Amino acid sequence: MIKEHKISDFLIRIKNQILIEDGTLYKRVTVSGNHKGVKQRDEILGATIGTKKQFTIKGEDFILSKIDARNGAFGIIPQELDKAIITGNFWTYSVDTNIVDTEWFFYFTHSYNFIQICIESSTGSTHRKYLDEKTFLNHKIILPKIEDQKEMVKAFKSSSEISKKLIQEIDSQKHLLSLLKQAILQEAIQGKLTADWRKQNPNTEPAYELLKRIKAEKAQLIKDKKLKKGNTTKHPLNLIEDVLIPESWEWCKADEILFTTKLAGFEYSKHISFQSYGDIPVIRAQNVRPINITKNNLLYIDKETSFLLNRCALVKECLLVTFIGAGIGDVATFNEKTRWHLAPNVAKMEPFVGCEDILEIKYLNYFLLSPVGRNEIFKHIKATAQPSLSMTTIRDIDFPLPPLSEQKEIVKKVEQLIAHCQNLEQEIKMSEANAQVLMQAVLKEAFEG
Repeated sequence: MIKEHKISDFLIRIKNQILIEDGTLYKRVTVSGNHKGVKQRDEILGATIGTKKQFTIKGEDFILSKIDARNGAFGIIPQELDKAIITGNFWTYSVDTNIVDTEWFFYFTHSYNFIQICIESSTGSTHRKYLDEKTFLNHKIILPKIEDQKEMVKAFKSSSEISKKLIQEIDSQKHLLSLLKQAILQEAIQGKLTADWRKQNPNTEPAYELLKRIKAEKAQLIKDKKLKKGNTTKHPLNLIEDVLIPESWEWCKADEILFTTKLAGFEYSKHISFQSYGDIPVIRAQNVRPINITKNNLLYIDKETSFLLNRCALVKECLLVTFIGAGIGDVATFNEKTRWHLAPNVAKMEPFVGCEDILEIKYLNYFLLSPVGRNEIFKHIKATAQPSLSMTTIRDIDFPLPPLSEQKEIVKKVEQLIAHCQNLEQEIKMSEANAQVLMQAVLKEAFEG
């Protein structure tokens, strides 16, 4: 026997408001989206909590985020979070177990029907939609008898086991693929990918000769007053522990082989006005992605401003590094044919004038994406209230420098292997999508029939 019920028939809103006391320890919770459930966020003293009026919650009650319910941010409160606190952005409800089985309802909330209820009950602008409680509670759903709900839960658990194992296997594959990419880059920057190549090319000019030419070009630029003297002498080369490189390679500082600069804050505030369209695209931190830049949500400046701040224009192949804010230390290669420009949170590292053809920028990019390269960047980050990389610390980064022809061979081999990884990644994404379809099919059969 089935019966139609309003959600308000079996969900009863609970409001246990308390006043936070400074000397008391409180557990706070987080309700994650995408059905990831309810977990403890932290446990802190009341003195550190700004909002003093909060609400306590009870184990086995239903909780949702009024902001993100449409994105799957809800769940059943675990017993260990009984008496934890929440702000008014979360709502809790006791579940009338005479009408609905708690476990049945938990699984039902994962279904397409329930998500649609949350979406239809949310109102507001695209990025600030809130759940309208009255609309939500007035929605009607079909409920079987309690006995039938319990049987449906048993059937669902049995049917969903295959889907769960498939999702676990996919997660394992994603982890292994990530490790494979890191291993490829690690072997590349230690010369292991090109060991056979070196045997076949024994007469390749060693890297110290290459480095000597770059230093000579830099010295001439300094002498001609086209370049300021760098900071290499202030920061002695520190060979990275446990990283062995071939004899034909050399360790060097970024400052020895690259010119590094950024847009100064005063220049930004005085001259820059971003536009949604215009002459010169601007690369912000959000456009810097591993290897390549992304052209999503680009902003622009006019030509006059770009030429006024010509030092920070992007006109040749170079490395881009985010040095402050979210994603600090992200790196990408700029290789556009037209003029672009830096935003205030991105630095550029480019070859000195006259050295453009004797460095392979993508090799340097791959180094900074390798496990060793990531550590090299992160150890230079200043641990302040807002972590940052200064131009001095970026110039202090150590690079293992191969001969130029070997740099090119490394890039070629890495790109071949990464392309293979990308094919595997697409296969994993397809498997993941199929697994989600399977899970929804199981949910539909169990709770929407």
